[in-house]
Amino acid sequence: MKSIFFNLLFLLIPAVLFAQAPDLTAAARTGDVATIKQLLQNKADVNAQDQKGFTPLIIATYNGHVEAAKFLIEAGADVNHQDVTGNTALMGTAFKGYPALAELLLSKGANVNAVNANGGTALMLASMFGRNEVIKVLLNKGADKSLRDQRGLTALDLAKGQQNQEGITLLQ
Repeated sequence: MKSIFFNLLFLLIPAVLFAQAPDLTAAARTGDVATIKQLLQNKADVNAQDQKGFTPLIIATYNGHVEAAKFLIEAGADVNHQDVTGNTALMGTAFKGYPALAELLLSKGANVNAVNANGGTALMLASMFGRNEVIKVLLNKGADKSLRDQRGLTALDLAKGQQNQEGITLLQ
C-alpha cells in the first residue's frame, strides 16, 4: 500500500508543478490578472516557457494585455527573453502595434535594438506592418534606424516596400 501511495505521489507532484505553466500562459493570453497573481503566489514560474520559447509576458504583450504585462514584469518577468526564433515581447508588441506596451517594456529595460534570428528588430517589424505609433515610440527610445536584417534591409527599406508613407517620413 505504501509503495502505491509513493508511486502515485511521485507521478502527481511533477504533473501538478508542470500544469501551472500552461495555466499561467492561458491566464496571460486572456489578461486574467487575478489568476496570474494566484498562480504566482502558488510558485508558478513567471518565466516558464512553452515549446516555442514563449513566456507568459510574451503571450500577454502579444495579446495587448497591459495590466497583465505590468503585473508579470513586477513579478520578475524577463523583458528581454527571446523565444526560439529570437523574438522578444517588444518585437511582438511592435508587430501587433501596441504603443502603450512598447512604452511599458522599454521603461522596464527592454532592449530597443534586440535582434532576432533573421536579423530583424522591433523597429523593422513596426515598419513592415505600418505600426507608425510604435515606430515613433521606438525612435524616441533610441532605436537604431541603420540596422540591417539578414537580407540587408533597414526599417526604412521595409516601410518603402509596404508603401507606408508616414513610416517612410519617420524613418528618413
